[in-house]
Amino acid sequence: MVIQKVGVIGAGQMGNGIAHVCALNGFQVLLSDIDEARVKAALDVIEGNLRRQVSRGHIKDEDLERTLRNITPTVGLDAFGEVDFAIEAASEDEAVKKSIFRALCPKLKPDALIASNTSSISITRLASTTDRPERFMGMHFMNPVPVMQLVELIRGIATGEDTFQTVREMTVKLGKTPANAEDFPAFIVNRILLPMINEAVYTLYEGVGTVEAIDTAMRLGANHPMGPLQLADFIGLDVCLSVMQVLYDGLADSKYRPCPLLVKYVEAGWLGRKVKRGFYDYRGEVPVPTR
Repeated sequence: MVIQKVGVIGAGQMGNGIAHVCALNGFQVLLSDIDEARVKAALDVIEGNLRRQVSRGHIKDEDLERTLRNITPTVGLDAFGEVDFAIEAASEDEAVKKSIFRALCPKLKPDALIASNTSSISITRLASTTDRPERFMGMHFMNPVPVMQLVELIRGIATGEDTFQTVREMTVKLGKTPANAEDFPAFIVNRILLPMINEAVYTLYEGVGTVEAIDTAMRLGANHPMGPLQLADFIGLDVCLSVMQVLYDGLADSKYRPCPLLVKYVEAGWLGRKVKRGFYDYRGEVPVPTR
């Protein structure tokens, strides 16, 4: 199957990044959300990120203009009858994703493919909600999508070989490197990364070090580009907690138990950069540790 038109469901941080790279690499993109204001905000973010790429010499002015022309904003799913490939990039909530797929499938043409950008949820379970599990798979982009090179490709138990090969070829056309992952909780990257972040939160919770000390230790002692608590704020503490809960529930191992302090921050609504407070307070000119 040849993919020419891509529909992206969800215009948040991941969705607008996926729309950005698809449109930049020549695909026609339908970018959808439930609210017109969200789609407009996403287009503003995409344009800003494209201008940043131009200023750094990564793309030309004409690439920016062409990319924006390739993106069509829409509200809801009614226009998805024309897409060859639908990519769901909604919040990391299984019930939300399943409800989207139930609404989406009647809109799609029979041979259209579907992917979920889930970072942790079972592809087999999500696919079972659809009318085409053989045409469904996981396509987990890394954040920020325009910058990060990896895409995890995950087959559910019913995913067809043609579907996998088509999506893999598209991943390469996007200039990304595919990595095949089995359909186990959190796949590869988050299976390794999120327990490290959770352990950093435990280290803070138990008073072994402050936010600043922990992040400095990992930046300078392990040569990480950013500390684990700073990274957690960037990812979103709600997303971190969701992935840890998927790991804990799916693997039934106490080593994946979410740290109570992570739970407390999420309950407080301190979700990281997107709300300007998490392990750091971002409301001033310089981020300040909150513990």
